[in-house]
Amino acid sequence: MAAETLEAVLHRRHPFEAALASHPDHGVLEPRDRAFAYALVAKTLRRLGEIEALVRLVLHRPLPERDRQVMTLLRLGVAQLLFLGTPAHAAVDTTVNLARRWRLGRHLALINAVLRRIHRDGPALTAGFDAPRLNTPDWLWHAWEAAYGPVACRRIAETHLEEPPLDLSAKGDPSVVAAAVGGMVLPTGSVRLHHHGAVPETEGFAAGVWWVQDVAAALPVRLLGDVRGRQVIDLCAAPGGKTAQLAAAGARVIAVDRSAARMALVRDNLSRLHLSVETVVAEAEAWRPATLADAVLVDVPCSATGTIRRHPDVARIKQPADVAALAPVQARLLAAAASMVRPGGIVVYSACSLQPEEGRALVAAQRGQLPNLVPDPISPAEIPGLPEAVTGDGTFRTLPCFLADHGGMDGFYACRLRRTEQPTGDCEGGPLAS
Repeated sequence: MAAETLEAVLHRRHPFEAALASHPDHGVLEPRDRAFAYALVAKTLRRLGEIEALVRLVLHRPLPERDRQVMTLLRLGVAQLLFLGTPAHAAVDTTVNLARRWRLGRHLALINAVLRRIHRDGPALTAGFDAPRLNTPDWLWHAWEAAYGPVACRRIAETHLEEPPLDLSAKGDPSVVAAAVGGMVLPTGSVRLHHHGAVPETEGFAAGVWWVQDVAAALPVRLLGDVRGRQVIDLCAAPGGKTAQLAAAGARVIAVDRSAARMALVRDNLSRLHLSVETVVAEAEAWRPATLADAVLVDVPCSATGTIRRHPDVARIKQPADVAALAPVQARLLAAAASMVRPGGIVVYSACSLQPEEGRALVAAQRGQLPNLVPDPISPAEIPGLPEAVTGDGTFRTLPCFLADHGGMDGFYACRLRRTEQPTGDCEGGPLAS
């Protein structure tokens, strides 16, 4: 299952978790074995650059493209030997047996020899490797170095090598949730667990007192201020973490997403959390509310390069062309959000991307097309314990290396904009608190 999932990710650009979950054997394996398959693929993707560099070092000549399955098996074998602590005999034997199953008999001796050499000499051969650089694709490294400088770029890449902790958003008091699950409350209010078992078996899941949400993803909602009793539209709402935040804070929420299947998951999660919102399955670019909202949160579809620490496949399946292709969609969504909010109301634009083209540059380019939206600067006081997330121009930017002492966080961009026109009809109420 791990080998076929890795093939789907690297050669067909399928998202890792979806490829694993859709594998026909996924429901057959015991939970422990499913967890190992997940860990094996995740570690292989996280350390892919090092693994491939080491294999190239050991091989006398590169493998041709027609032998890509051999390379798949070598990647998994090396990941077990060097990074997962799998006993050498088990890692080598299972890799060779899988090669037989895949009818790669003429390569058995090569696979066996390469893995045994790496078991013996791997640590010495990799001693001089620059792991952060090797495991980061060139286009991402160059983009981050240009945007954030060489020091921050390297720190981002170093953070991506570590397994991320699990973050929870509490429906009530986060300290109560932290005590129940054995976690800690971060300065921003999220609960972090460094060691955990299966999420559905964790204390409080069934009772609906928390949901999984990275600390960075929980922050854009803060930029809306006090939403109690206000109507807030959540565009591109799935998987629903921000929708749950808004509902738990007392907003009257309209959650909009184009995917019926993803919206069904949002409804399931909200039902578990005992939260009620209005859900709409529609194209956010075309849908319009019956009345203008007090605020609109638009968390746009993006390259998701800010989530590589949790989704290492993103670094392997996304390309610069994906960033460019999404820009028109993001621009249309921002324009749609502007048309949905009342005069004096707020639009918060956010993206879980580290690419400036999907954040600051995108918004700056669209501001000329949306003269009714003006910047509403964010103050550091709105993001407790994380002043470095507020930029000099009053926007919001987190990097994976922030909160490094606690395990890092996702990379996010957000900005707050306010609609300027004065009410012309029966619109009532003042602007949301900043």
